[in-house]
Amino acid sequence: MPIWKAVILGVIQGAAEFLPISSSGHLVIIKEVLGVDLENGGVFFDVMLHLGTLLAIFIAFWRDIKRLIVEGLHIVGDIFYNIGVLFRKCFRKKCHFRKVIRSSYRKLVVLILVSTVPTGAIGILLSDFIEMANGIILVPGICLLITAMFLLIADFADEGIKRPKETTYLNACNIGIAQGLATMPGISRSGTTITACILCGFEKRFAVKYSFIMSIPAVLGAVVLELKDFQSLKLSNQDIKACIIATIVAAVVGYLSICFMMSLVRGKKYKYFSIYCVIVGAVAIGYNFI
Repeated sequence: MPIWKAVILGVIQGAAEFLPISSSGHLVIIKEVLGVDLENGGVFFDVMLHLGTLLAIFIAFWRDIKRLIVEGLHIVGDIFYNIGVLFRKCFRKKCHFRKVIRSSYRKLVVLILVSTVPTGAIGILLSDFIEMANGIILVPGICLLITAMFLLIADFADEGIKRPKETTYLNACNIGIAQGLATMPGISRSGTTITACILCGFEKRFAVKYSFIMSIPAVLGAVVLELKDFQSLKLSNQDIKACIIATIVAAVVGYLSICFMMSLVRGKKYKYFSIYCVIVGAVAIGYNFI
């Protein structure tokens, strides 16, 4: 793949992953327009692009992510401690259980894990269909129209007040289902999950942050699964170089997109992205039939 095409795809991934306009849908369309055909590593290339945007999330939210990792380890420690307490109680020894979920960050760790379960299940069930849909430009065209509808809903829905403390595990499960359905090319992951968060009563800034951070386990899982097959891929040195450059570009542009989205949470501005999705979706549908 020429470097200039890799740069374009990196820019598209970095911008569209966090702006609610669907990175997967845009990648399918742009690949079709540019004539990009990666028979021996198309999925790997897409996963590496997502790795770039994953790096952007880590950079933008590194304080939150660091705290989540620390609290996650403490949760595991407290669970093992309580198991030990349970055994000691069998011998009638006086000891007390520790409360595992005792802070907002610990609650957030569990909420993200709950959201990840339905996302993973849906991703596995739809994997073959998604792979097939990635080669048909009509699918992202239709799905972009669906994204436009979700964004209008997000704009007209009332803002909630929920933060981690008030969020239920059923809310987290529903948002995970929304993220799973957003694996379809053209359905924006960020747009769909932010809409789901707002409909669940989330405060808007927390909805955007939750949407971005909850993608980490799903993307990490996809990266690990794809990297294990790296040696079996027949990639040229040019393809590897293009892949690395595209990943770096996606990370830089992705970070800028996150900053932009965090500044956009106030006000009803998703309708502009909705109009954009309608236009691109209509063009993609027309291009398919032409």
